[in-house]
Amino acid sequence: MSASLSPRRRLRHRLMAAFAGFALLVAALYGFYAVVFVYLVEDQMFSGLLQQEAHAQQTHHAQTGQWRTPALAFMQVHQGPTTLPDGLGARLAAEPWRREFAGDDGRHYHLLRLDAPAPAWLVAEVSQQLVVRPMRGGIAQWLGWSGLAVVLLALLIGAWLARRMTAPLTELATLVDRATPAQLPHGFAERLPDDEVGALARTLQRLMNRIEDFVAREREFTRDASHELRTPLAVIRSACERISLRKDIAPDVGQQLAYIHQSAQQLERTVSTLLMLAREEHEREVAREVALLPLLERAIVDHAMLLEGRDIDVDLQVPATAKAHVAPTALQIVVSNLVGNAFAHATAGTVSIVVDDDKLRFANVGNGVDAATMEPFVRGADSAGHGLGLAIVRRVCERHGFRFETGSVDGRVEVVVRLSATEGRPTAGATGVTET
Repeated sequence: MSASLSPRRRLRHRLMAAFAGFALLVAALYGFYAVVFVYLVEDQMFSGLLQQEAHAQQTHHAQTGQWRTPALAFMQVHQGPTTLPDGLGARLAAEPWRREFAGDDGRHYHLLRLDAPAPAWLVAEVSQQLVVRPMRGGIAQWLGWSGLAVVLLALLIGAWLARRMTAPLTELATLVDRATPAQLPHGFAERLPDDEVGALARTLQRLMNRIEDFVAREREFTRDASHELRTPLAVIRSACERISLRKDIAPDVGQQLAYIHQSAQQLERTVSTLLMLAREEHEREVAREVALLPLLERAIVDHAMLLEGRDIDVDLQVPATAKAHVAPTALQIVVSNLVGNAFAHATAGTVSIVVDDDKLRFANVGNGVDAATMEPFVRGADSAGHGLGLAIVRRVCERHGFRFETGSVDGRVEVVVRLSATEGRPTAGATGVTET
């Protein structure tokens, strides 16, 4: 359950991070604007003072032909660039468009050109009049603390909004996470708000109602199929056994009776297989040691009638001590279907059944097996069945963690079942083949 809740917590954290990031961006942007504003105001103040003094100087020079002493003590008039302090003349020559320079020992200058028959420069050394520079540390600290306060406020608001917004989604996700086919929740959509989450909840409610109806139909079908199919099959098999005990049966009738008995047994196994695949609880069958040789011999005997009238041999290479630690029913279904499939589709030569390490190999001469043959009700060119055998085997192997492989080797069709568990797939128990 904790793993399923993690994505919802990450959604809430993303909302809070979005609020905090936006607040930090806004605080930084407006802090930058505030600093730029105070610097511009200060520069504009000095520019205004220089403009006022320059107007007075130009008026006085026009009347007297001389530059007067500036009214403000931090201003001076220089007759040319060579007399400018702190080497400003050379710097002005290199950057003639600049009107603001930093001098030595913390001095700071603003310059304004005075136009007259003999141009001059009005220089203001404003290091003692600067207001923003001494306050830069305090301004940065104030902006930092205020930005932190805004971010914290945004986190609080974001947490409240995230909790409020994700609470219905969290409740809905918890309900869905805890739902099982046997216990589906009901009526949860009515108590959720009429928004996107509510619409999603109503859609899920309708879907769960359909799932519940489907599960009920599937349960009724498997129950009815188990009774309606197994009962007449048991009657047929019992009748065949009783008739076979009679002494007055002709040999050909006895042979046909044996075919009927074997077919009934095969049909019983097929019904059991389909019911097992339809019921989820059969996945939990406990694995145990199963002897392979008796299981394969029984399957060969049960399907021997498929080889009658054909010149085909069976080569069984299985050590008498070979065992597999698997779910018995699953292995029986796989072996029975693969033996029957090999016998039914063999065209000549030998059907080989070999146990190699943890692999069961079935090989025979016949048409190749491709991906299409693995789909239900898709048959090979020479198949007389319904196209379910290999599809059933594949489903059983996937459910129990067996690795199922098909191919062709030296012109022979080969099917390999590796009984060790497929990597990364949970199984009902440890699987493998051992020889004792």
